[in-house]
Amino acid sequence: MESAKEIWERVLGELQLQVSRANYITWLKNSYGVDCRENIFTVGVPNAFIAEWLTKRLHSLVRKTLAQLLGRDIDVQFITHYQEPKQKGSLVFANQTDGGTSTKTRLHNFNPKYTFDDFIVGDCNRLAYAAATEVAENPGHAYNPLLLYSSTGQGKTHLLHAIGHRAMDNGLQVIYISAEQFTNEFVLAIKHGQINDFFSKFKSIHILLFDDMQFINDKKQTRQCFFQIFNELYDNNCQIVIATDRHPKDMLLLSNKLKSRLECGLITPIQPPDFETRLSIVRANAKELMVRSSDEMLCLLAEQITDNVRRLEGALIYLTAQAKLTGMELNPQTINRLLTSTANKQDKELIIQAVAAYFSLSIEELAGRNRDRKTSLARQIAMFLMREEGNYSLTEIGKALGDRNHATVVYGCKKIATEMSVNDKLCRRISELKGKIHPSEASTKEC
Repeated sequence: MESAKEIWERVLGELQLQVSRANYITWLKNSYGVDCRENIFTVGVPNAFIAEWLTKRLHSLVRKTLAQLLGRDIDVQFITHYQEPKQKGSLVFANQTDGGTSTKTRLHNFNPKYTFDDFIVGDCNRLAYAAATEVAENPGHAYNPLLLYSSTGQGKTHLLHAIGHRAMDNGLQVIYISAEQFTNEFVLAIKHGQINDFFSKFKSIHILLFDDMQFINDKKQTRQCFFQIFNELYDNNCQIVIATDRHPKDMLLLSNKLKSRLECGLITPIQPPDFETRLSIVRANAKELMVRSSDEMLCLLAEQITDNVRRLEGALIYLTAQAKLTGMELNPQTINRLLTSTANKQDKELIIQAVAAYFSLSIEELAGRNRDRKTSLARQIAMFLMREEGNYSLTEIGKALGDRNHATVVYGCKKIATEMSVNDKLCRRISELKGKIHPSEASTKEC
């Protein structure tokens, strides 16, 4: 009698003729026969993600091929079953980890400025800072997973890098990876048939730092892969820290299982910094840049830029560069003029959030593929406002609204502009939305 291994090798020979080369290399090449008894044939695969994919996508074809070769009806099941690999894969991933020296820190691309010592603590971020320091010192214990969420530029990435620095100083193995990088490496691994190498990258680590989780919200296969890795790390008591721009309950496409896992840990927001925190930030940056600046100038900066730490830091650099390169004296009048000239673009996120809230839609729905009348109108208005109020390029607008192409954005902007000349209701809507985008300049005039 043939062994399960020999039978499966014959099955693979048949399957290789029936599926694409990419699918065979990615999902079937490293599988092997484990057992054949009664009416069930068991196939071993390297991890649960592959087992789930084969069960959902190829179960019927495999069962049919197996039945034809054996001459009888038989079911098939895919299980995670370890087998020593014949050879190591050649795919090289970024951020490979092996413990803590300054050289290895550079390998991880941790920003040397993003440490706990350099993080300005205020009421807006005190809980997030305390939780981050705790997981850096005691990973896998108090808050696992830890999820930090806020709008752009509030310090989430700074805290992730700070955790990485502290963990590596303590000799721990750590991976920092953005959701976009995770997706790109996952796709590359599938393309080259090296999915096992991809999964093995996350084994035997102490801390996973996962940035910009919202990027995978609409990517089903990547979400499934992340969930599988998340589960394995969590079960092995590995500390997981995630940063995202919204609460998990607002990520409509996340599975309930993953949301439940995230809610088992600590979910903490980071609020926009208050005046005292903003002033401390610009003072610290001025000192680091060795900028000679009056406290009046720093106070003015902290008063005018309220929503985004990165914008605050960028404004300080911009003002000092203007003074140095042009010889201009920085007084309240010139500072106000210079800041006004750089603030003519309204933030894309602000416009999108305002339109989504106005039409009672989520941000995911506004940027998604739904084409019902209300959603399409809201999406086109968002395009129009980003073009008119923010002066964004067509490419920037398309990317912000679900990677739509140039022609779609042109059509949406033109449609709203044309219809406003004959539709009073639409004009009122646009005026109301402009008032929300410019709350300090809310206008009562019609279009």
